[in-house]
Amino acid sequence: MDTKLIAPSILAADFGNLQRDVELVNQSQADWFHIDIMDGVFVPNISFGMPVLKAIQQHAKKFIDVHLMIVDPDRYITTFAELGANMLTVHYEACTHLHRSLQAIKTQGMQAGVAINPHTNVELLRDTIQDIDMVCVMSVNPGFGGQSFIENTYQKVKQLKALINEKKAETKIEIDGGVTSKNAKELIMCGADVLVAGSFVFKSENPTKTIADLKTLVN
Repeated sequence: MDTKLIAPSILAADFGNLQRDVELVNQSQADWFHIDIMDGVFVPNISFGMPVLKAIQQHAKKFIDVHLMIVDPDRYITTFAELGANMLTVHYEACTHLHRSLQAIKTQGMQAGVAINPHTNVELLRDTIQDIDMVCVMSVNPGFGGQSFIENTYQKVKQLKALINEKKAETKIEIDGGVTSKNAKELIMCGADVLVAGSFVFKSENPTKTIADLKTLVN
């Protein structure tokens, strides 16, 4: 069985102590850094942009998973490659020409991810699933951390896993939003490979232990 991955979301970190929290993730059992880039247009919130990602990248010693919640993401593919993104995830809903976007990401040497909002049907990825390295299933509405998990996600992950198997693709499934120790195991059983955890990690009394506990729970 493949090892399941934990990706703490830096959106929930303490921005006044960002280097400290990046080092915390470095020294923990976490596998990836999950970085949310929001533009205030595609989603109602603005998170942070290139200078902050550059600062994170200078200290991060693990895989950097960048999630673009922005309109017209194609404009910035080269920029995020230069900033050290290992995985660049664009939203299905923001890409007019999804296949072209995926090819452009891979041309820049990054893995290509596609995020889908809670209302987006997994069947819409049928024609591109073999070109996608990872599907990020939004289990909350994108834009803000700390939201409650949407229960329909379990069924959606099962449907996506069935599509991946049918197409003989090697696509990973990532869950983003409301992940806790209460739903982590069931998400893995439904077919998830990567769990993004933000508030649950950084708002806990001992984030390092919370990460270790999650890692143990899902493997």
